[in-house]
Amino acid sequence: MSDSSTNGKIRIVKIHDGTVIDHIRAGKALEVLKILGITGKEGNVVTLAMNISSPRIGSKDIVKVENRDIAAPEVARIALVAPEATINLIKGSKVIKKTRVELPDAITGVVVCTNPRCITNKEREPIQPKYQVTSKNPIQLKCLYCWTHIEEEDIISQFTT
Repeated sequence: MSDSSTNGKIRIVKIHDGTVIDHIRAGKALEVLKILGITGKEGNVVTLAMNISSPRIGSKDIVKVENRDIAAPEVARIALVAPEATINLIKGSKVIKKTRVELPDAITGVVVCTNPRCITNKEREPIQPKYQVTSKNPIQLKCLYCWTHIEEEDIISQFTT
Protein backbone atom coordinates (compact mmCIF):
# COMPACT_ATOMS: atom_id res chain seq x y z
CA MET A 1 0.00 0.00 0.00
CA SER A 2 2.94 2.32 0.25
CA ASP A 3 5.72 3.19 -2.13
CA SER A 4 8.94 5.16 -1.86
CA SER A 5 9.45 8.23 -3.98
CA THR A 6 12.80 9.56 -5.13
CA ASN A 7 13.14 12.03 -2.27
CA GLY A 8 13.06 9.30 0.39
CA LYS A 9 9.58 10.15 1.68
CA ILE A 10 7.03 7.43 2.25
CA ARG A 11 3.65 7.87 0.63
CA ILE A 12 0.66 6.06 2.08
CA VAL A 13 -2.36 5.70 -0.18
CA LYS A 14 -5.46 7.71 0.80
CA ILE A 15 -8.66 5.91 1.70
CA HIS A 16 -12.11 6.80 0.36
CA ASP A 17 -14.24 5.94 3.41
CA GLY A 18 -13.13 4.78 6.85
CA THR A 19 -10.93 5.80 9.75
CA VAL A 20 -7.32 6.94 10.07
CA ILE A 21 -5.70 6.70 13.49
CA ASP A 22 -2.58 8.86 13.46
CA HIS A 23 0.05 9.82 16.05
CA ILE A 24 0.00 6.41 17.72
CA ARG A 25 3.05 5.90 19.93
CA ALA A 26 5.70 4.03 17.94
CA GLY A 27 5.30 0.29 18.28
CA LYS A 28 1.69 0.43 19.54
CA ALA A 29 -0.19 0.04 16.22
CA LEU A 30 -0.58 -3.70 16.65
CA GLU A 31 -2.24 -3.14 20.04
CA VAL A 32 -4.62 -0.65 18.40
CA LEU A 33 -5.54 -3.27 15.80
CA LYS A 34 -6.23 -5.78 18.59
CA ILE A 35 -8.40 -3.25 20.45
CA LEU A 36 -10.42 -2.80 17.26
CA GLY A 37 -10.65 -6.57 16.79
CA ILE A 38 -8.96 -6.35 13.42
CA THR A 39 -7.31 -9.58 12.38
CA GLY A 40 -7.20 -9.06 8.61
CA LYS A 41 -9.95 -11.63 8.01
CA GLU A 42 -12.75 -9.01 8.04
CA GLY A 43 -12.18 -8.08 4.40
CA ASN A 44 -11.46 -4.38 5.04
CA VAL A 45 -8.32 -2.89 3.54
CA VAL A 46 -5.99 -2.01 6.42
CA THR A 47 -2.85 0.08 6.02
CA LEU A 48 -0.32 -0.06 8.81
CA ALA A 49 2.77 2.14 9.03
CA MET A 50 5.14 1.83 11.96
CA ASN A 51 8.04 3.91 13.28
CA ILE A 52 7.49 6.88 10.99
CA SER A 53 9.30 10.12 11.84
CA SER A 54 7.03 12.65 13.54
CA PRO A 55 7.97 16.18 14.59
CA ARG A 56 5.24 16.11 17.26
CA ILE A 57 6.04 12.84 19.05
CA GLY A 58 9.39 11.77 17.56
CA SER A 59 8.32 8.47 16.04
CA LYS A 60 4.78 7.28 15.37
CA ASP A 61 2.57 4.59 13.91
CA ILE A 62 -0.47 5.06 11.66
CA VAL A 63 -3.45 2.75 11.11
CA LYS A 64 -5.92 3.23 8.25
CA VAL A 65 -9.03 1.07 8.07
CA GLU A 66 -11.36 1.32 5.09
CA ASN A 67 -15.13 1.15 5.62
CA ARG A 68 -14.87 1.16 9.42
CA ASP A 69 -15.93 3.77 11.97
CA ILE A 70 -14.63 3.77 15.55
CA ALA A 71 -17.14 3.55 18.40
CA ALA A 72 -16.79 5.61 21.60
CA PRO A 73 -15.77 2.63 23.81
CA GLU A 74 -13.02 1.80 21.30
CA VAL A 75 -11.79 5.41 21.43
CA ALA A 76 -11.57 5.17 25.25
CA ARG A 77 -9.47 2.01 24.99
CA ILE A 78 -7.26 3.54 22.29
CA ALA A 79 -6.64 6.52 24.61
CA LEU A 80 -5.14 4.13 27.16
CA VAL A 81 -2.72 2.68 24.59
CA ALA A 82 -2.10 5.77 22.44
CA PRO A 83 -2.97 8.93 24.40
CA GLU A 84 -1.55 11.28 21.72
CA ALA A 85 -3.52 9.70 18.86
CA THR A 86 -5.80 11.55 16.48
CA ILE A 87 -8.77 9.86 14.87
CA ASN A 88 -9.87 11.07 11.45
CA LEU A 89 -13.21 9.99 10.00
CA ILE A 90 -12.98 9.89 6.20
CA LYS A 91 -15.95 10.13 3.80
CA GLY A 92 -15.52 10.63 0.07
CA SER A 93 -11.72 10.86 0.49
CA LYS A 94 -12.12 13.92 2.78
CA VAL A 95 -11.64 14.28 6.52
CA ILE A 96 -15.10 15.08 7.85
CA LYS A 97 -14.23 14.82 11.54
CA LYS A 98 -10.91 14.97 13.37
CA THR A 99 -10.73 14.07 17.04
CA ARG A 100 -7.70 14.19 19.29
CA VAL A 101 -7.79 11.34 21.77
CA GLU A 102 -7.28 12.60 25.30
CA LEU A 103 -6.58 10.57 28.36
CA PRO A 104 -8.86 12.00 31.07
CA ASP A 105 -7.86 12.42 34.70
CA ALA A 106 -10.40 9.75 35.71
CA ILE A 107 -11.65 6.65 33.86
CA THR A 108 -14.81 4.68 34.61
CA GLY A 109 -15.87 1.26 33.37
CA VAL A 110 -13.16 0.71 30.74
CA VAL A 111 -10.58 -1.38 32.62
CA VAL A 112 -11.10 -4.25 35.08
CA CYS A 113 -9.28 -3.92 38.41
CA THR A 114 -6.42 -6.42 38.65
CA ASN A 115 -7.08 -6.93 42.37
CA PRO A 116 -9.41 -9.95 42.60
CA ARG A 117 -10.57 -8.79 46.05
CA CYS A 118 -11.63 -5.33 44.81
CA ILE A 119 -15.33 -4.64 45.32
CA THR A 120 -15.68 -3.93 41.59
CA ASN A 121 -14.88 -7.60 40.89
CA LYS A 122 -17.62 -8.99 43.15
CA GLU A 123 -20.56 -10.48 41.23
CA ARG A 124 -23.16 -9.18 43.66
CA GLU A 125 -21.87 -5.61 43.63
CA PRO A 126 -23.05 -3.56 40.63
CA ILE A 127 -20.13 -1.14 40.83
CA GLN A 128 -18.15 -0.03 37.80
CA PRO A 129 -14.41 0.28 38.31
CA LYS A 130 -13.16 3.86 38.59
CA TYR A 131 -9.57 4.97 38.24
CA GLN A 132 -7.46 8.03 38.71
CA VAL A 133 -4.79 8.48 36.03
CA THR A 134 -1.58 8.82 38.06
CA SER A 135 0.82 8.84 35.08
CA LYS A 136 0.31 9.46 31.37
CA ASN A 137 3.72 8.28 30.17
CA PRO A 138 3.94 5.45 30.97
CA ILE A 139 0.24 5.12 31.64
CA GLN A 140 -0.61 4.12 35.19
CA LEU A 141 -4.00 4.02 36.88
CA LYS A 142 -5.02 3.82 40.54
CA CYS A 143 -8.29 2.10 41.48
CA LEU A 144 -10.40 4.51 43.52
CA TYR A 145 -11.93 1.63 45.51
CA CYS A 146 -8.95 -0.52 46.54
CA TRP A 147 -6.02 1.76 45.58
CA THR A 148 -4.41 -0.91 43.38
CA HIS A 149 -2.04 0.51 40.77
CA ILE A 150 -2.49 -0.80 37.25
CA GLU A 151 0.45 -0.57 34.89
CA GLU A 152 0.35 0.05 31.14
CA GLU A 153 1.20 -3.60 30.34
CA ASP A 154 -1.77 -4.83 32.43
CA ILE A 155 -4.10 -2.39 30.67
CA ILE A 156 -2.93 -3.45 27.21
CA SER A 157 -3.23 -7.14 28.07
CA GLN A 158 -6.90 -6.66 29.04
CA PHE A 159 -7.66 -5.35 25.54
CA THR A 160 -5.50 -7.69 23.53
CA THR A 161 -5.98 -11.18 24.98
